[in-house]
Amino acid sequence: MDILNNGGIQMNLIEESFQNKEEKKRKKTAKVVLVAIFLVVMIIIGIIAYLLYIQSTILKVTIDGQLNEGIKNLLVIEEDGTVYLPIKEVASYFGYESYNGEYSEKSEEQHKCYVQCEDEVANFTLGSNKIYKLDISKSNNDNNYEYVYTKKPVKAIQGVLYATSEGIEQAFNISFQYDQAANRIAILTMPYLIQYYSTAILDYGYAELSDVFANEKTSLQSMLVVKKDKEKNKLGVIDMQGNIILEPKYDNITYLPNTGDFLVETNGKVGILSKNKETKVQIMYDSIELMDSDAGLYLVKKDNKYGVIDIKGNIKIYIENDEIGIDASKYTNNNIKSKYIIADNFIPVRKDKLWGLYDKSGKQVVDFHYDEFGYISTSNKDALNLLVIPEYNVLVAQKDKKYTLLNTSGQEIFPTVADDIFMTISGGEKHYYIAVNDERMDALEYLNRNGITAKESSSSNQNKSNNTTTDNNQTTNTNKQNTTSESVNSDSSEQNQQDENNQQDQSNQEN
Repeated sequence: MDILNNGGIQMNLIEESFQNKEEKKRKKTAKVVLVAIFLVVMIIIGIIAYLLYIQSTILKVTIDGQLNEGIKNLLVIEEDGTVYLPIKEVASYFGYESYNGEYSEKSEEQHKCYVQCEDEVANFTLGSNKIYKLDISKSNNDNNYEYVYTKKPVKAIQGVLYATSEGIEQAFNISFQYDQAANRIAILTMPYLIQYYSTAILDYGYAELSDVFANEKTSLQSMLVVKKDKEKNKLGVIDMQGNIILEPKYDNITYLPNTGDFLVETNGKVGILSKNKETKVQIMYDSIELMDSDAGLYLVKKDNKYGVIDIKGNIKIYIENDEIGIDASKYTNNNIKSKYIIADNFIPVRKDKLWGLYDKSGKQVVDFHYDEFGYISTSNKDALNLLVIPEYNVLVAQKDKKYTLLNTSGQEIFPTVADDIFMTISGGEKHYYIAVNDERMDALEYLNRNGITAKESSSSNQNKSNNTTTDNNQTTNTNKQNTTSESVNSDSSEQNQQDENNQQDQSNQEN
């Protein structure tokens, strides 16, 4: 019995030992599986993290919320974070057409280009940070340009014109946001914003957005020009949260992008209000138009007379004139950007039937003496209309059907004796001529020979003006007219003799 009991005990011990080994083996296997699962999870997390890291280093570009690889491939990002885009190449992405040259002066000049949509044109020039814009949505378009500045100028990369994202924003009326940390560029176009806010304003209790092109630009500045009621047709301005900026009580509102202010109209009178509700110009004029944003000048009309005020409403030129500004559409080949500021400083003003000139400070520099500014071609089929010779900023003036040139101080460079002062275009190049007694001379050569340049002309003549009296001026001007008239005729004869000699030389060569 003892032997059997001992044998049973030994069998139990063997079974327990076997069970312990099996249990330890299962536990060990479970640990191995857990470690394996942990490692796999960690590997997966590492892969995901790596993929996320890779994704974060890849630039993403969206237009109106949609990824756009086309724009992305065109970007040039400099070390300082400045983003450049090729102007003509990106135009189609924003609904614009693009062309070489300038809008007002058709050419194939590759150092200039312009982009155009249904409502607006924007002109770029290599090396310039000034972008000229023209609103062509206006029915009374008169080629009076506005302009904006960018921090960095247009540059060429492999012969292609590039502008900074700031310039692209201004030209194409878009919002361009570059998040360097997230490596994301988000572009929103104005049509997309208008479509979105057209429904969003309903929640704020407004009927519709203003469809005036200038007013649509407020959507890029976190503002909206709205109508409270379609029947009453009153306009106001709100922010993106529906807060009132200007009460919806005005008959008309026009946003002024260059200043960020609003031209408002009520009861047939207009004034200027800021987005801070400040009255910049009293609502008392029949019309107001921005003349020059740098100088802060506005053309105003009251009781059918015209004058000029500054942004604070101060009068710079009294409201007593019959006309201010010229018809720039007559001088399309002369590339006139502003009908109000001529040759960078002159404001042409007409009182009764005669024209004079003021400068941008409001000082009259030329009395009401001339019948007209500019030359209009009549009989000469090769001659083109001419207002300014831009190389010298000299202005063409006419009196009694004779012409002269005025320097940057408003003084005559020679007496009013020329029969024509005109421009021609040959081989894409512009040439300027002065014609006297059926003889003509090259205007640039004449100005060079007589030591006339824009700066020298202005400073030297200003010094002369400061050192003479009224009586002496009359005598001096008479002598000057005689001398200059002879000079003009003499130079004209020399030019014609030179032309004859050139023709003779050419004839001899052909023979």
